[in-house]
Amino acid sequence: YVPSQADIAVFEAIAAPPPADLFHALRWYNHIKSYEKQKASLPGVKKALGKYGPADVEDTTGTATDSKDDDDIDLFGSDDEEESEEAKKLREERLAQYESKKSKKPAVVAKSSILLDVKPWDDETDMAKLEECVRSIQADGLVWGSSKLVPVGYGIKKLQIQCVVEDDKVGTDMLEERITAFEDYVQSMDVAAFNKI
Repeated sequence: YVPSQADIAVFEAIAAPPPADLFHALRWYNHIKSYEKQKASLPGVKKALGKYGPADVEDTTGTATDSKDDDDIDLFGSDDEEESEEAKKLREERLAQYESKKSKKPAVVAKSSILLDVKPWDDETDMAKLEECVRSIQADGLVWGSSKLVPVGYGIKKLQIQCVVEDDKVGTDMLEERITAFEDYVQSMDVAAFNKI
């Protein structure tokens, strides 16, 4: 956040202020210019201009270059040059690593919380036996939860039971089919609430 000797080195290398259309560079230039009297006291060690910047980049400042050399530089890369064998091998190795890492990730299992209303035939139906029949239904991806008896009217109570299912393995159609198979106790089954988890 504070100007340093690196800023001074770059400032001194610039012959004139940047044009107005390079407003960020111009603002930086004017800011560093305002430190003219304090430039010796700014933090850091002043190095040659080419020493600033990314590592492993050859310092080309201060060396004279012929205009002939500029013609040899291919800025955009030539299409006819083949990718080196080592670079190709490295790229394929990294792709394989990425694929293996991606395949090890656990798949997200979609689950739902379902509240079922199971209605008996009449007020004489054994509700404890009805609940026992419902809970006897076992399937991979099905977990039964809490239950309660809810009054419907005329002394009849329905069984309201909670379950959590894995969407790919258990569906409401399968639950309805298996629950209504207990014909002696169950008149009908409805889904009271269905929530994705």
